[in-house]
Amino acid sequence: MEIVVWILVQLALFGGLLWFVSARRDREMGVARRPAPKGETRELHDLRMQRARTLNMPLTELARPASMEDIVGQEDGIRALRAALCGKNPQHVLLYGPPGVGKTCAARLVLEEAKQNPESPFDADSAFVEVDATCVRFDERAIADPLIGSVHDPIYQGAGALGAQGVPQPKPGAVTRAHCGVLFLDEIGELHPMQMNKLLKVLEDRRVYFDSAYYSPENTAIPPHIHDIFQNGLPADFRLIGATTRSPEEMPPALRSRCVELFFRPLGQTELSSIAAGAAGRLGIRMGEEALSACASYCASGRDAVNIVQLAGGAAHAEGRDEITAGDVLWVAETCHHSRRLTQRLSETARVGVCAGLAVSGGGQGVAMEIECTAVRVERGAGTLHLGGMVEEEEIDLRTRKLRRKGTARVSAENVREAFRRCFALDCREYDVSFNVPGGVPMDGPSAGIALAVALMSAISGKAPVPLIALTGEITAQGEVRPVGGVREKLAAAVEAGARTLIIPAENWEEGFAKLHAAVCPVKDIAEVMRIAFDIPCEAEWTCGVIPIGDRQLAIGD
Repeated sequence: MEIVVWILVQLALFGGLLWFVSARRDREMGVARRPAPKGETRELHDLRMQRARTLNMPLTELARPASMEDIVGQEDGIRALRAALCGKNPQHVLLYGPPGVGKTCAARLVLEEAKQNPESPFDADSAFVEVDATCVRFDERAIADPLIGSVHDPIYQGAGALGAQGVPQPKPGAVTRAHCGVLFLDEIGELHPMQMNKLLKVLEDRRVYFDSAYYSPENTAIPPHIHDIFQNGLPADFRLIGATTRSPEEMPPALRSRCVELFFRPLGQTELSSIAAGAAGRLGIRMGEEALSACASYCASGRDAVNIVQLAGGAAHAEGRDEITAGDVLWVAETCHHSRRLTQRLSETARVGVCAGLAVSGGGQGVAMEIECTAVRVERGAGTLHLGGMVEEEEIDLRTRKLRRKGTARVSAENVREAFRRCFALDCREYDVSFNVPGGVPMDGPSAGIALAVALMSAISGKAPVPLIALTGEITAQGEVRPVGGVREKLAAAVEAGARTLIIPAENWEEGFAKLHAAVCPVKDIAEVMRIAFDIPCEAEWTCGVIPIGDRQLAIGD
């Protein structure tokens, strides 16, 4: 009897100690623990209570587009995305564009639109599975692979009851969860090469096959569904939308060949202002034009605009104001180290030896840049050529060897001098010619050829080109104008910079360019370039040694 009493006393003391420790822990964590309802465990009850408590939605989620019309500045990209996915034969898509321009939202919304099309293979159960390629971690031993799937062999910890019986267990990955839906793989350019090769195999087979040294078709202990998976694979018939901030040249050719390539462009000042205005409206605070303009000038994407509005709005609210001022925006930009995005504006006053060339930056955004030229007469044949702000020499890595060559910008300048000699009988070796591109960013590529030609002709003749003109196009030594890349981006940048006359190669002409708020002039040779750039009448005669520029004919040798 005494032993029983002693045991009961010990149990009571132990229970009291547990209660004391649990109560103290709850007090320290600030949790008011209530008894769990009947039929529910304490852990499940606590989890449900945690989920019942939420914070209000951040502005970045409130400002997220709810429809295609809410995505600003990507009309062409959205139309192409609809064409690729909303028909009865949807395609795999590679979606290029800078961050924060609406790629993810557009991909999610286009699937919802496709579900409404009765001819589309997508239905109400089609899932949108989003995976960030930078976070897809896999084990080279195939223990874990969240993207493709893996096999949990019996030797691995946690194999469970089936593992104890020697049964390998296939684990589906994201490609299987996206079956009959869309797999959105963000930053697909960062995917590990091994994962990329596995993904390409899945796209080809539309299913995932597994291997395991522990699988045997004769093993009766293996459940029928596992036999079926090893023999027939897991279904993975989905449509891939791979988003990337990289350029197409950096993507694997095997992936590009399987996908339709679409492009979302960088946002301009007006579009960023519109996004900021929408974010301020959702926040319930006013924002004037000056503040919107200041906000847009410090943004690289729509996400930046929303973040600036949220911080500036919080500062204004803390001070009892219902309007965000330009001062609030500048304070956020300074505090958060936002760099000002300088937009090049073309001068309305034409200057001798100066014209605007067009280029594409590393981020795929068009840029309008000034090109300056001076030409000083020297003794015959003693002229020099100097390039400032241009790449004069470049090195190409050919894997097995390296090649050094003249920069394409320097070659363009030399081609211009030769074209002047052949087409205008103008020997530029009688001049010390100096080109300069202000701004500190070295210019490279052949597309500045016709801009260099106009700047040089202006410097030699002393006649300024027509105001607000911008040019892009490669020039040959024969004076022909050849096509170049990135013309759409270049023209968009030129229009934003205020250009009124745009000269491009004739082979780059597209019907859509006629809708731009500027005159787009396609040209085939250097003579057409000069007629447009210096407003030379078509009836003016080009004769050997005489160039009809301005109110007089420039006689070579004067």
